[in-house]
Amino acid sequence: MAVLVGKKAPAFVETAVVNGGEVDTNFTLSQFEGRKYVLFFFYPLDFTSVCNSELVAFQQSLSDFEVRDVQVVGCSVDSHYSHQAWLKMPLAQGGIQGITYPLVADFSKSIANNYGVLAGDWDYNEQGELAFEGKPMAYRGSFLIDLEGIVRHQVVNDLPLGRSVGEALRMVDALQHFDQNGEDCPANWKREI
Repeated sequence: MAVLVGKKAPAFVETAVVNGGEVDTNFTLSQFEGRKYVLFFFYPLDFTSVCNSELVAFQQSLSDFEVRDVQVVGCSVDSHYSHQAWLKMPLAQGGIQGITYPLVADFSKSIANNYGVLAGDWDYNEQGELAFEGKPMAYRGSFLIDLEGIVRHQVVNDLPLGRSVGEALRMVDALQHFDQNGEDCPANWKREI
């Protein structure tokens, strides 16, 4: 697995579902450089319960990210058609209706691979054929990207382990505190309110 902290976030131009259903065929994270921080997170698959809980939790805290000038962007190895179908499904039925932040479709799995969160790899089997070993989906990776497009924080959870949106916000606060004041943030640091 790659450690991307301190490096430019891997670039991509891909299809994403934005604003709860619209398709953007030229979505890229670089559009936010110089304007917003980005919290780019991967989840394994559409139509799964842990993923549903995470996507809904990010939406419920979206105003907390927006007030901090952070663009939340989700990504999975599903197609944009799958994203759209899941976005139409009500929350009570396990859907994500009401999610407004962008969901990137990484159907080729190249973005997950470039971010080092693909839960498997390609290798040659005994017959000499190229085959995928592992699970062809993304681990639960989260990447906090600064205004210059540099990854400043990353955390990767195994497939069954949901992430903490509160911790993601705390890391945003810590990074912004350092960027604005040049002061380090020790263990369990929290923004003064």
